[in-house]
Amino acid sequence: MGEFRAFPVSADTARSVHVVLPGDVADPTVPSGGNTYDRRVCRGLADAGWQVREVPVHGAWPRPDGRARATLARTLTALADGAVVLLDGLVACGAPEAVVPQAHRLRLAVLVHLPLAGETGLAPDLARDLDARERATLRAAAVVLATSPWAARELVDRHGLDPDRVHAVPPGVDPAPLAPGTDGASRLLCVAAVIPRKGQDLLVRALGEVRDLPWECVCAGPLRRETGYVARLRRLIGELGLADRIRLAGPHTGERLAELYAAADLVVLPSRGETYGMVVTEALARGIPVLATAVDAVPETLGRAPDGGVPGLLAPPEDPVALAGALRRWFGEPALRRQARTAARARRATLRGWEPAARRLGDVLDGLRHQPLKAG
Repeated sequence: MGEFRAFPVSADTARSVHVVLPGDVADPTVPSGGNTYDRRVCRGLADAGWQVREVPVHGAWPRPDGRARATLARTLTALADGAVVLLDGLVACGAPEAVVPQAHRLRLAVLVHLPLAGETGLAPDLARDLDARERATLRAAAVVLATSPWAARELVDRHGLDPDRVHAVPPGVDPAPLAPGTDGASRLLCVAAVIPRKGQDLLVRALGEVRDLPWECVCAGPLRRETGYVARLRRLIGELGLADRIRLAGPHTGERLAELYAAADLVVLPSRGETYGMVVTEALARGIPVLATAVDAVPETLGRAPDGGVPGLLAPPEDPVALAGALRRWFGEPALRRQARTAARARRATLRGWEPAARRLGDVLDGLRHQPLKAG
């Protein structure tokens, strides 16, 4: 069974939630937006007076082996009837056979960071299987949580869910000092796991188109999730003669990541899919403009400054030529850079921290706590 970790609370222990998490949620070698979100809202719920019991369950989620699936089933079976349970969708949606039978006696909420079939590069049969598993899990859950309004709409449409059961709880962002940058133009930073969905190959190809311009690029993110993709990316960097200008720096967190942000002039997110894009708000919190692909929730997350200014640039997804064009504009138009930096600093003042996210989640769970159980 997963190991319970409880946060202390001061009062009102009736407000209690068990949070089922991936086993690597605290592993610094595989940082992710989903793991950060899970940990921050758990802490926020505890600060708001909830009794939070974290239950990390190890396994190759969302494609667990029999042992991991059995561990999840035992974990849920051991909980008391009527318990409020918040499950990370990476775990829950991959194992409906462990989750669905508990829906009549537990108050289940499933938090979906990314639809399972939305991962880039899945074989069609596997994508269909994951989609069906996710659908079964989410239809059985009393509440479904998404990380953006776009993602909530996507889940409703994809799985035919009742919109009243699907709630958007966007992540917060920590305040940060303004980034001084380097020279205002040439230092590029991409913060993302090195996997196909994050599109580093598109960025490398785009940078190959602007090799005549002065720039350096650091790609910070885990390298072990898709080792084949990482190997192909390294070959591409070498073939384009960019090995001395693009650095795959591996995972960075805490102060090491803060140092990378502080030196960045432009943050680039060339993703093929994003249900929110926490890196975007992390950059804006430091007043750094963002060049991103206009995919899924990213345009909503980038947003606009109060005066309507755009704090960066958007490029079409899956289009390295268009991405190269946006980069060339960034490097070649000082007025554009000034406007984007001004808008990023203004947008910075509109960002929300993690306390509102935890409060919103707490409100949803409080409503769930008072719902009658589903008929068995």
